[in-house]
Amino acid sequence: MSRLSNNFQAMLFGLGAVLLWSTVATAFSLSLRHFSPTQLLLVANVVSLIFLIGLVIYKGEIKSLLQLARESWKSSLLFGAINPFLYYLILLQAYNTLPAQEAQAINYTWAIMLSFMAVPILKQRLKVADYIAAGACYFGVLYISTRGQIGSLEFSNISGVTFALISTIIWALYWLLNIKDKRPSLIGLTLNFTFALPIIILYAGLTGELTHWDQDGLWGAIYIGLFEMGLSFVLWNKAMKLTNNASQVANLIFLSPLLSIIWLSQFAGEPVLRSTLIGLACILIGLFVQNISKKTKHST
Repeated sequence: MSRLSNNFQAMLFGLGAVLLWSTVATAFSLSLRHFSPTQLLLVANVVSLIFLIGLVIYKGEIKSLLQLARESWKSSLLFGAINPFLYYLILLQAYNTLPAQEAQAINYTWAIMLSFMAVPILKQRLKVADYIAAGACYFGVLYISTRGQIGSLEFSNISGVTFALISTIIWALYWLLNIKDKRPSLIGLTLNFTFALPIIILYAGLTGELTHWDQDGLWGAIYIGLFEMGLSFVLWNKAMKLTNNASQVANLIFLSPLLSIIWLSQFAGEPVLRSTLIGLACILIGLFVQNISKKTKHST
């Protein structure tokens, strides 16, 4: 009975995280109408860092944070430079140049990129299912990128698609490097955001984006920092700790892009493109194939 109770709680926490993630594309779209990608990243990073430090203090882990800050500053600087700095800077550029529904759909192919990058980095081997999944996902990317005009290969916005695909490479690299990270997850994430902050400020200063702020973008940036970069992490981490079936909770992530399209159409005024729906369906099929393959591998 206790186990059922824990699994039920895990599903609720996981669903909460997924619901928050599903609103992010809308928050990005609305905020980028007022802030540049760099300005949005700077405010969101500050808000998230305040939230994470508050959580560390609440859990009584501030001494561990300070100790690891001294002992692992090099790795914290490296991870912070990758995420949040580089990853979100590139991702927000994608959202700034593409319709949000297209950027978020393409970004979901990072799991496929992870499988392929794990070959040279972790010496893992690809299975037939990985190639099938990749074929489905990248066909979906091509369909979205050409707005369904695959035969002509006329891309709607090649630079935006490139930014979105590069963000999948950076995110996959971050998680592959994260496998060897021995820091506790909350403290590690807090240190990443701490060491990323001066990098973001320096970059914003060099690019002249510390001036000319539009206050209308502030609330969206605060929302992103608090919920996308902060609270969602806590909820997801709690779900994974409570459950005895991680794959069941992980499957909730498939709800996020579908809900995201609804929020975008209702709150950001983005008309839902038929090409996005078809392309997203291909991407989700690819991710489902990959997920089923992993389950089969672990059960044998």
